[in-house]
Amino acid sequence: MSFYAVIILAFGMSMDAFAAAIGKGAALHRPPFKEVLRTGLIFGIIEAITPVIGWGIGLAASQFIMNWDHWVAFILLFVLGSRMIVEGIRKDPNEPEVVQHRHGFWLLVTTAIATSLDAMAVGVGLAFLQVNIVVTALTIGAATTLMAASGMLLGRFLGAKIGKWAEILGGLVLIGIGSSILVEHLGLLN
Repeated sequence: MSFYAVIILAFGMSMDAFAAAIGKGAALHRPPFKEVLRTGLIFGIIEAITPVIGWGIGLAASQFIMNWDHWVAFILLFVLGSRMIVEGIRKDPNEPEVVQHRHGFWLLVTTAIATSLDAMAVGVGLAFLQVNIVVTALTIGAATTLMAASGMLLGRFLGAKIGKWAEILGGLVLIGIGSSILVEHLGLLN
């Protein structure tokens, strides 16, 4: 696999994290740069680890992983997105808004795992190719860190513009990502 192919793969793998990070940034009230960097690193580290796990699993369980990864990602993203929508709907516009500047660690980890399950399946595929998995995984992690941090910054800007709808929008984005993963793997748009 060429260097350029690895770069394209890395940025392609980071698009789900980018979209999810936009929703995360929009749900917060002016997240500080420290939170933007924290979110980017959590997404990047998990996105770097999952292809290595998939590569390690390799041939033995490849068929099982490829058959179920899209369902696991869809369910996780649907549950997280639904939770965000419900919390957004519950907000009373007359009630003073609780200012939240950061997301919980485990919420970010769960979202990062859900958006990186496709990277695990890619890792299984990489086991059949002549690739340096460490360099590939680090490149994917770096691209995801950059894209997730950029998504948080974009979401920060959008959050100020869309106010109370930010959490609902973020939930819809997560459900949309999960649905697109499911539709793509089931081949429903062919």
